[in-house]
Amino acid sequence: MDNVFDILKMITINHHGVDGAQLVVTDLEGKPNSLLTDLLRDTVGNMRLFIDMQKVDSPDDVLAELGDTTPLPDDVLDEYSKILKEPVVGLNFAPQKDTIELLIR
Repeated sequence: MDNVFDILKMITINHHGVDGAQLVVTDLEGKPNSLLTDLLRDTVGNMRLFIDMQKVDSPDDVLAELGDTTPLPDDVLDEYSKILKEPVVGLNFAPQKDTIELLIR
């Protein structure tokens, strides 16, 4: 089963990494989880600013890079770790809403 990090590595739109604003975390029925969505968007935003995704192979690599290149406190990095390692059970592409839903239990 892939985790959020694996999905972020796999998905491209017009050969570019996905923008955090396009991502929504939902449960299996499609109900959005705003707390996890906000965390994911914050994580992806910092990843896009400070990390070359071609050079990282795991969530731990991302956290090490962010720890080295940003003043983010450890508790924030811990939360980033949780969302990046969260298993994804499915994806739903919603082009009419310009979103990609990550289905998480």
